[in-house]
Amino acid sequence: MKVCVLALLTISFLHSADQRQLALALKAQADFARVETALRPRIPDADVCMQSQAAALAVGPPEELALLDYRKGYCAFAAAAATQDPRQFLAAAGEFDKAIEAWPGRVRKGAKHAAPEPVPAALRVFAGIARLHAATEVAAMDAARQEIAAALPSPPCNSNLMPATFCAGLLSAGAQWLGWIALRENQLDAASGHFSSNLTSGWSAWVQGRHDFDAGRFDAAARQYASAIDRWKQIWQDEGPTLLQSLGPRPQRAAALADWAGARMLAGDLDGAILTLDASLQADSTSPHALFLRARAKELAGRKDEALADYNLASRNAFAAAQDLASGEAHLYRGIVLFRRQDFARAEEEFASALNFEMTGALRPDASAWRHLAAVAGGSCGSARQSLDLALTKVSPFFPHAEARSLALACGGA
Repeated sequence: MKVCVLALLTISFLHSADQRQLALALKAQADFARVETALRPRIPDADVCMQSQAAALAVGPPEELALLDYRKGYCAFAAAAATQDPRQFLAAAGEFDKAIEAWPGRVRKGAKHAAPEPVPAALRVFAGIARLHAATEVAAMDAARQEIAAALPSPPCNSNLMPATFCAGLLSAGAQWLGWIALRENQLDAASGHFSSNLTSGWSAWVQGRHDFDAGRFDAAARQYASAIDRWKQIWQDEGPTLLQSLGPRPQRAAALADWAGARMLAGDLDGAILTLDASLQADSTSPHALFLRARAKELAGRKDEALADYNLASRNAFAAAQDLASGEAHLYRGIVLFRRQDFARAEEEFASALNFEMTGALRPDASAWRHLAAVAGGSCGSARQSLDLALTKVSPFFPHAEARSLALACGGA
């Protein structure tokens, strides 16, 4: 009799456990569907989804764990895309890693002749994308790049883990990230190839603008930059990007506007350049580079006092952003202020100081040329002039090349 009672209790308990497991699984599926089908998932829905996947994971069988981990990572990514919280992006990447680790368990033990299903390439790409959204260090970016690059050649979109459209979007976003990294490293041809997978993202137009700028086609570069920025405005402003769009790299609006303005200035559109730089500085009022470009544009427009004020502010902001005042960029801008005030000896000292500190590669040739120009303007017409002639072959388009040539020719009556 006792055995029968125990058996009935066991059956009742197992039935109750099965019912609870089924209820948790159904809720997890419904909560995920609410997030997955939304163009722009709401943060509360994403939070509920993560909680329900966690509850289902606690009681789920091995063959369901990879799916539940993927869903939890998806919902974590959706929340992170809305908040831009790096920790949330890393949490999403961690869940995708768990899904990859649990993937072999999708085949039920004992299933005869069941070939193991390979981990979907899109899942590995999704993990890399999540990590790139959170990455701030070169090493982390390089590791994520390798993860995405290794996954992309695999057979695409052959799993029922996600809809084919979303899978294709993931792979395209992975290629965009590879292009974005190549663009950061000034590998423009490689960037063009990666961006060709999505010609509507704005990045293809941007990299073409970079090609045009480097070739001295500043008017063409300005048009390409304008096209890219217009597309980015459509995607990233107003309602904001859809989740599918937010998979790709997010353009930096202030920096993009500054680059566009630089091309407009070099193409001769000084008023347009100044207006665009005003907009760039509204987005990031502390940018030394944008202030420098606005100073140069105002200088070319004959607004000398305003230009000096911007050069000075550029130097102050660069010093404020530097550690222990070790900023080559700040010394460069301070040197330009002194040069324009015809304090050539002190200007030369500032340019020399600039060369003793860290600077981006594009600024260093300019700092060297400014140093020699200050020496020439101060009356050193021997080796300084020869050094200036050599330095002018390496300067950026923003350096006052014609002015330097004129001073060099006038030096020593030559």
